[in-house]
Amino acid sequence: MNPMKQMIWRGVMPAITTPFNEDMTVDHGFLARHCQWLIDRGCTGVVALGSLGEGATLTLTEKQEVLETCVKAIGDRASIVAGVSALTTEEACIIAKLAEIAGCHGLMVLPPYVYVGDWCEMKAHVSAVLGVTPLSAMLYNNPVAYKVDFLPEQVAALMASSPTLHAIKESSTDVRRIAALRALVGERLQILCGVDDLIVEAVYAGATGWIAGLVNAFPQESVELFNLAVQGDKEKAFAIYRWFLPLLRMDTVPKFVQLIKLVQQEVGMGNERVRAPRLALSGTEREQAKAIITEALASRPR
Repeated sequence: MNPMKQMIWRGVMPAITTPFNEDMTVDHGFLARHCQWLIDRGCTGVVALGSLGEGATLTLTEKQEVLETCVKAIGDRASIVAGVSALTTEEACIIAKLAEIAGCHGLMVLPPYVYVGDWCEMKAHVSAVLGVTPLSAMLYNNPVAYKVDFLPEQVAALMASSPTLHAIKESSTDVRRIAALRALVGERLQILCGVDDLIVEAVYAGATGWIAGLVNAFPQESVELFNLAVQGDKEKAFAIYRWFLPLLRMDTVPKFVQLIKLVQQEVGMGNERVRAPRLALSGTEREQAKAIITEALASRPR
């Protein structure tokens, strides 16, 4: 780990996809180029091994190799954050340690897969993961997908017992959570929006960053939209937002991984290969998605 790099939980940070070769091994060459392409266009870091990164389909060795590729590709130009999710607390702690060894700058900590525990269990799980490394950490709150909802008072309790918890990826889809968190913890916690089609509203409510999905294919537009929202330039921000929303909504449905990878393929920055049990889109579903992408590309703002 490079101790000189301080984790800054701000700006647009792609939840980066994991690219696969035709034999479904990880395409590390493209992964490195993709990371560099995103940072060159204004992103402040990348978040690897998340839901969009198909982390659940990767072995521990593959996860370590993905993180090492991201670190080698980006270095200290921007932040590399490791998604930490597993069936067990023990495995989650192993992933966190691998991230530290690989040279990552931060962690994104998820509740365990499958088992939906109560607050006591979830606090113990998250606290254990936060305690195994000195890395700055972001809690991922996504009750829609994971059925575990970290309420604002629970987040405050975690912060009180875990000094490395510095941020939250708030994906409850309830923009009121931002004000509720601010009321409890003030500016001590960085709040990053994790829902693509809520980003402008989230920024106006006080979010300081965006863990984004469609940015994998449209980094310039994503960074510009975020910056305009932060600057309070509503007219220009909503002009981009209105164009972007049909694409951003692809981040909020069950097949968001397939959709975003298809968008990447259509803009020439990736392919649509996904690991089973996911299958690439086909038939009417794929045709409808491609129609949205085609319209967006035809009306893409300069």
